[in-house]
This record gives sequence, C-alpha cells and structure tokens, in this order.
Amino acid sequence: MIFDRDNWQEIFSTLKKNKWRSFMTAFGVFWGIFLLIVMLGSGRGLYNGAMIEFNRWATNSVAIWTQPTTVSHKGFPRGRKWYFNNEDIQALRQQIPEIEHIAPRNKLGGYRGLTNVVRGLKYGGFNIYGDYPEIINIQLIDLVAGRFLNVLDLKERRKVAAIGGQVKEVLFEPGENAVGEYIQIQGIPFKVIGIFESNGEGDQADEDLQTVFIPFTTFQAAFNYGDLVSWFSLTSRHGIAASIVENKSAALLAERHQIAPQDKPAIGRWNTEKEYRRLVDLFFGINALTWFVGSFTLIAGVIGVSNIMLVIVKERTREIGIRRAIGATPLAVVGQIVMESIILTTAAGYSGLVAGIFVLEAVTSVLKRTGAKAAMFRNPEVDLTVALIALGILVVCGAIAGLVPGIRALSLKPVEAIRTQ
Repeated sequence: MIFDRDNWQEIFSTLKKNKWRSFMTAFGVFWGIFLLIVMLGSGRGLYNGAMIEFNRWATNSVAIWTQPTTVSHKGFPRGRKWYFNNEDIQALRQQIPEIEHIAPRNKLGGYRGLTNVVRGLKYGGFNIYGDYPEIINIQLIDLVAGRFLNVLDLKERRKVAAIGGQVKEVLFEPGENAVGEYIQIQGIPFKVIGIFESNGEGDQADEDLQTVFIPFTTFQAAFNYGDLVSWFSLTSRHGIAASIVENKSAALLAERHQIAPQDKPAIGRWNTEKEYRRLVDLFFGINALTWFVGSFTLIAGVIGVSNIMLVIVKERTREIGIRRAIGATPLAVVGQIVMESIILTTAAGYSGLVAGIFVLEAVTSVLKRTGAKAAMFRNPEVDLTVALIALGILVVCGAIAGLVPGIRALSLKPVEAIRTQ
C-alpha cells in the first residue's frame, strides 16, 4: 500500500478537495511544534546566559569572609571587627580533610577597589590580588602566555605577577611581549610572568581581565598586611558537598576567633555549588513546564486532525461502502485513512520544526551581528535529538489520530454505506 502510486494520488486528491480545511488543520499541528521548539530554545538561551557566571568559578567552591559580630561573646563586645590570619590556613588544612584546594586571599583597596599600576608613561587602575597558586583551580582562567604563580614564588616572596589581557593592552604596545617585563604597583616593581584570559563574558570577563595576581606572601610583606587574610576561597574534594566544607570551615574559624556559635552574620559566605544547584533545579522546572505546555498544544493539534479525519470519513461513507463491496480489505481502508492523517501531521510538524529552528537561528545571528550582550540570554538552541524525538512522537500521534476514524469506517456495513447520500 505504501508504494501504491494510485493510493498516494488518491490521498493527495482527498486533501486537496478542501484546501482551506486541510490548511487550518495542519496549522494547528504546525503551531504546536513551532511553539515547543521556540520555547525549548528560549529556555536553553536563558540557561546558557545564567550559567556564564559558573564558567569563571569551580562549581564546588566556597568563599568565606569576616563581618562585624552581632552578639557579645566571651567578653568581646557586639560589633567587633575581626580578621582571619595565616595560622588559620594551616588549621583549615589539618582539621578539615574535605577541603581539596585552599586559597587565602587579599586585595588592595578592598572590595571593588582599584589600584594604579604603572609602566613607563602608561598607567591604569586594576584589581590587585595576593593569592596562592591554588586560586587557578577555583577562579578559572586561561593562560595564554608564560606561567602562573607557583610554590617557589610564595616561599621566596618573589615580586612576580600574572596579568589579565586588558592590563597588557593598557600598559604594553600592541604585539609587544609582556612576559619578562616589569610593572610597578605602588612604586614596587613586579616582573610579569604570565598573561591570562577570562572564561567569563561581559562585565565578569572585564573584571578578570583587569586583574593582577601576585604571590600572597609577597603581597603581605610589600603592602604591610602583616599576617592578615581578607577571605578564603575553598573547594571540596570529589564526591563531597561544598556545604560540608562551608559549614565545617565557618565553625572552625568562628571557634578560633572567639565568635559565638549562634552569630551566623559574623561570617559571610558564598556557596557556588548551592547557587549552581538552585539554577539547575530552576531550569529543570522551566524545561518540564515547557514540555507540559508544548505537549498539550501538540495534542490539541492532533485532536484537530482526528476530528477532521472523522469528517472526511463521514463525507466518503458512500465511497468506502463501494470499496468494501468490490473487495477492499479492512487493512486497505484503515491504512489509507491512517496514511492521510500521518501525511498531514508529518508535513505540518516538519514545517513547524524547521520554522522554529529558523527563528532560533535568526535570533542567534542578530545577537552576534549586533554584538548585543544580553546578560541572561545566550545562544538559544535545541538539541537535534530532542527535536527529532518530538517529530517522531508527533508522527505516532498522527497515526493514532487516523486510527480512530479508520475503525469507524470499518464499522460501516457496505450496503448501508452505499445507500448513504
């Protein structure tokens, strides 16, 4: 039956008899899969935009810093300012085995503060961080020249620096090799040992590219920080939740610095893993809602096809009776009706699929061509496998939609069907 040319001509002839009715029926299916593809792609675009921030940081990382106390404890008054110190580094290493990487950190000028960096007649305001080499496993950056900080830099308190790409652009001539050259931070010369680029985008990437990393020990000695540590960046070992590291580290540091156990605001925290999981769960819900709405839209279209096929069967009652009378098998009668339904849904579904993908590609092209930086919307896309599965399900639904009218056609007795006007 599938390869019967006459049968195909009859199917197309039937659909052409009422073009407007066929078009409107097909449009319901077209619109359903079109909306599903566009919604899935838009959801993915939102997901990509939201996940950009997590390209910069290890998703199992935690940041911990000090804040004024909110309750008095062991003779210390409320509102006391306190700070971490170098002894805390060793305490965290020895007493919390769940920690994989530990990076004590300092920053010149404090949070959001910029410091002038000079080279010859050129200068600019940049972020100056004192760090351990482990920070490269927490704040994810890409080295493009030279190397990053190492253990000997810390041990020997070397005056070396790894600089971001924008620092190089401001302080060096185009094409000039910055590695091995010197820059000055507050009058102190530092040798450039490496250049890095950011894994992030937009403002977050700009912040990375305006950064200068120098050894933590050198930072403390050069800028009179003593043994002060402004905050810690930590990561958990594989298979261990970052919240365990967060809670154990906060409790240990609070105990070491005489902070009341109930004084939670005295220790500031940021758990990247928690925020990452929260976003993943959010977009799982969005994706599920998209499939729910899109599926019911598709079902509405398929029901429309089934209803139209019932109308067609009623209009062709006499024809079906004649075919049955001259020997047409039940399979041939049902098969033709099912094939008409499948053709209608497949053609409409494929058109909706192509149109949806075209719209997503057009949006992506416009964003790239205009250089738009939509912070929460990047690269809307749909997985090809998902799209084909949706189309396959639609074809199956189309077959089912034609099966009900086909069975009804079989219930008609040939003699009664022929007498129908």
